[in-house]
Amino acid sequence: MKTLFTFFVSLLSVSSSFARDFPAVFNFGDFNSDTGGLSVAFGQAMEKLELPNLGAFLDALGSNFSHGANFATAGSTIRPQNATLHQSGFSPISLNVQYNEFSGEVFKGLLPKPEYFSQALYTFDIGQNDLTAGYFFNLTPDQVRAQIPDILDQFKTIIKYIYEGHGGRSFWIHNTGPVGCLPYAMDRLPVTAAQLDKVGCAVPFNDVALYFNLKLKEAVVLLRKELPLAALAYVDIYSVKYELISNARKHGFVHPLQACCGHGGKYSYIRSFECGSKIKVGGKEITVGSCKDPSVIINWDGVHYTEAANTMGAERPLQFPW
Repeated sequence: MKTLFTFFVSLLSVSSSFARDFPAVFNFGDFNSDTGGLSVAFGQAMEKLELPNLGAFLDALGSNFSHGANFATAGSTIRPQNATLHQSGFSPISLNVQYNEFSGEVFKGLLPKPEYFSQALYTFDIGQNDLTAGYFFNLTPDQVRAQIPDILDQFKTIIKYIYEGHGGRSFWIHNTGPVGCLPYAMDRLPVTAAQLDKVGCAVPFNDVALYFNLKLKEAVVLLRKELPLAALAYVDIYSVKYELISNARKHGFVHPLQACCGHGGKYSYIRSFECGSKIKVGGKEITVGSCKDPSVIINWDGVHYTEAANTMGAERPLQFPW
């Protein structure tokens, strides 16, 4: 995904709080910001900062951690899941594990100079999987909503650990996107027609995402009081993504709720026919692949956004409700 670090470069130019050079960047997150999806965008961002590319921490061989590291992994959550990857589909590398990797001894000799830790930028894009994990374990939206205070308490704890234990002072925090507009959620979590908004997104799931964002914003405000030497940017990614989906045609996109790389169903996405899987059609085995023109589709594989959508989204005005 290009979104996170393209937006990061934008922030550097519009926010006086962050209008400075960072000798290192440490990213924590989920599939929205793992290195596999961010390689192109992060390369552009690091060039802007005149830094080498950021290495994925779990891909240590040949990686350069002298100017930071990316601890994000696909499927990660803030709160550890009480299930295996096979059982849940979510990564065991939750935010606390990512922090332990950051603060541990394993690759200490490869990490930046000690003074860089207080001067670095710490970026976060995580939380969406905490919501969907609840739904996939058959919790109702109200039950997922009730978990949010505990989820964000754990998030605040990690911010404080970085501030107090490593001298971190600059934090860039994304809110979560419109979960109720993603094909993988819409397919697995059916709702009634009355629960769809004018765009076709599931209102119950987006309402919970908005509640998460409200509480995340409150948490950031509280952290500013508790950590007086820190600069914390709360970035409204939800509004950017929802505007893109709700005004898809205006931006040159079609079928905003359908996946490009998928097969079957209302949203061109069925879990058993995911992107890259083998299926039989007319007795012949085929690989589920890309649609004809990804440049006019917003969603790539039911979960991630296409390169075209991320590029367009990055060009939208960012909202910084400080």
